Order: sequence, then structure tokens, then C-alpha cells
Amino acid sequence: MKKAFALGVTASFFFAFSFIFNRSMNLGGGSPLWSAPLRYLLLTPILFLMLLPGGRWRPVFRQIAAAPGPWLLWSTVGFGLFYLPLTLASSFGESWFVAACWELTIPAGILLTPLFGRRTPVRTLLCSLVVVAGVFALQLRGDSAGDGLAVCIILLLIAGFSYPLGNRKMMAVCGGQLDALQRVFGMGLCSLPFWLVVSSVAAVRSGLPSGAQVFQSLLVAVFSGIAATALFFRATDLVRDNPAQLAAVEATQAGEVLFTLLGGILLLGDALPNLFGWIGILLVAGGIVLSSLCAATEKR
Repeated sequence: MKKAFALGVTASFFFAFSFIFNRSMNLGGGSPLWSAPLRYLLLTPILFLMLLPGGRWRPVFRQIAAAPGPWLLWSTVGFGLFYLPLTLASSFGESWFVAACWELTIPAGILLTPLFGRRTPVRTLLCSLVVVAGVFALQLRGDSAGDGLAVCIILLLIAGFSYPLGNRKMMAVCGGQLDALQRVFGMGLCSLPFWLVVSSVAAVRSGLPSGAQVFQSLLVAVFSGIAATALFFRATDLVRDNPAQLAAVEATQAGEVLFTLLGGILLLGDALPNLFGWIGILLVAGGIVLSSLCAATEKR
């Protein structure tokens, strides 16, 4: 359990880089319309190289050929409609603010449960409302962001529902025949048409991305897309047969809010949260832990 928990915390550290670098690229004048597609345009070939040994890429292509429609649709939802709004949201607030609001994906994922033929876990849903309360508290920061905060929340709600919907649908399509790395590669590959369209719009509106933006996008791809994902999946795999321990590992997601807060302040000069900001962050982190513990009791 100690190893799984440590891996989960480490994964949350690497996940935080998405929020920090997206904010950094935005502050540096880089277009969010480039920041989003660059992650997957860079990540997909890297994953292909990782799958070359032993021909591990072949099962992915066979699965895509067997069901191209679902692969294209749900990969676009799970990656495209998730990461583009998440990246655009970096224009409307500090990195820690976006990271905390992103945790709305927890109640969003719970609300999607009936779409997959299961009953809604009511206690877990009620516990997750603490996260929602934290996000509301974050809106009382008293800064000058104004209507931008509402736009940010709308973008994050779109991302929060798209991510679990697309990924759960793809898990059903794969039927357990692909491991996590193969599934991420396949989804990245099938989301490329969407990202090429976004890239074309970005090129027309902003020209080509700078070298600094490409480099930071590469870091996001490696840190968040590969390292964090691999660590988190490994952590959950170690305790998959123990609901209580699995819940504890899943609760390490709260760490990404705290790591983003620290990184944003130290690296980007993000403003410190005011009283309502601190209350919101604590409620979000506490809500994640509470939701995970409730989920563990309902799984028993």
C-alpha cells in the first residue's frame, strides 16, 4: 500500500505540470489553440516508439480497424473535448485556480454512471458535492477577472464531462484487450484529425508556435501524458482488489491542486489565494478524499 500511495502522489506531482505549463505558455503569449494540439501531436509518435518493441502497436491498429467509428468519436470526446477546453481555461485564471476547478470532473464522472448501466452511487455523489462547494468558494476571490471566471467554469465543465465519458466509452470498446499505454496511443492517434483542424485554425489566427511553446508542450506530453499516467495506472493496479486502498490511491488526485499551487506561485508568480481561495482549495482537496472514501464503502 505504501508503494501504491507513493506512486499516486508522484503521479499527482507530474499531472500538475499540465496546469503550470499551460498557464506559462499563455502568459508567454502562446496561443492556447496551439498548446492543446501540440501535446497530442508530440505525444502520439513518442508512444508509438515506446510500443515498437515486440510489435505492441499491432493490436491497437487491429482494434481501430475493427471499429473505426467508435474509436474516432470517443477519442475525440475523451481527448479533444477534454483537453482543448482545459487549455483554453488557462487564459482565465491562475494555474491553481484552474487545477482546483478541474476537479469538477469527480462529480461529473459520478453523474455519468447511469449511462453505463449502473446505479448512481448516491453517497459518493453527495460526498463529491464538497468539491462543488469548494469551486463555488473559489468564485469569491474578489479579483477583477469578472465574467472570465464564468467562461472558465463553463470550459472546465465541458472538459470535466468529456474526459470520463470518452475514456469510459473507450474502455468498453477495447474490452480489456489493450493495456493503458496502448489505449492512450490509440486514442491519441484517433484524435489527430480533430487536433489537425485545431492546428489549422491556430496557424491561420496566430501563425506557427514558437520554439519555447513547442518545448513546453513536449514537457507536458512527457510529464503528464506519459509519466503521470503510467504512474497512476501502476498505483491503481497494485491495489485494484482492495476497495479501501484503491480509494486512498485515487484520493492522491488532491495532490495535483497543492502541487500546482506551489509551482504556480514559485515559477509563474501566481497571486496567492485570498481567504475564500484557501477555503475553496481545502474544500476541493477534502472533497476528493471524502469522495474516494465513500466510494470504497459503496464498493464493498
